[in-house]
Amino acid sequence: MLVPFGFRSSCDEGAEMIHEVGKPGTRRLIAVALITGAAIAANVANAFEGNPVTGPDAALPIASPHPGTAPALKKATPPVAAAAAINPSLSALQYAAEDGHPVAQWKLGQMYAAGDGVAQDNMRAFEYFSRIASAHAEDNPAAPQASIVARAFVALGRYYLDGIPNSKVVADPDRAREMFHYAASYFGNADAQYNLARLFLDNSASPREAKSGVRWLSLAVQKNHYQAQALMGQLMFNGDYLPRQAARGLMYLTLARDSAAPGDTWIRESYSNAMKKASENDRTMALQMLERWVRGQRD
Repeated sequence: MLVPFGFRSSCDEGAEMIHEVGKPGTRRLIAVALITGAAIAANVANAFEGNPVTGPDAALPIASPHPGTAPALKKATPPVAAAAAINPSLSALQYAAEDGHPVAQWKLGQMYAAGDGVAQDNMRAFEYFSRIASAHAEDNPAAPQASIVARAFVALGRYYLDGIPNSKVVADPDRAREMFHYAASYFGNADAQYNLARLFLDNSASPREAKSGVRWLSLAVQKNHYQAQALMGQLMFNGDYLPRQAARGLMYLTLARDSAAPGDTWIRESYSNAMKKASENDRTMALQMLERWVRGQRD
């Protein structure tokens, strides 16, 4: 069963360990392990020396929670065929990308992933995101480009979830989990934390996996990730894996509904279903909790 929202931030005895990744030397050690293909074991913290990361992400390990199943986060990416001549209007952006600028690489990756101004090409997008991850995995999480690096890891994780048809990028949930895990723990990226939580919670989670899923989900919730708020609201309102907390669940669903994108029909449907089932007392309490949340009182 998942633990309630107010769970302890530390793990049970023998569970995941704190990983110290503060010093540049430690970051270089991580990067070397990723690039050379060394698998990162769950007890890798013993080899690290440095100042521990502070804040709510500090207790979250960089290594995969499944020792022995984690390949290197960044093995050589599948080769991409030589590209056809690119539209002249993109030449400056491509030149910057080839020169190693992560912002240009990210922009081109997004364009090819969405078919925005270019023919959609997921392998081209995958290649650009891979370049960012390969070159910048050890960047300081406070660096200006850190958010782009984290998002590149998330984009790669999503590609590994389903694979890319007719390519060498095949579905690899373990690799996807590692991509999300690195961005979630090292960079503290909320989108990665949400995606990692879903991997833990969507696969008939064991009690330990469920607890890990809620921990990751809670971090994303506190960063106002609306999809994480919606999922947490569902869990709490329905009492899935954890004792039912209808009012708090309805509060999270309300927050998520207000931020949902047009395509997020599942969030609006979850909110609507919860409102129909909620008692008048649940609705009143949810409104009070929502007012405290907006004021920054996030108990």
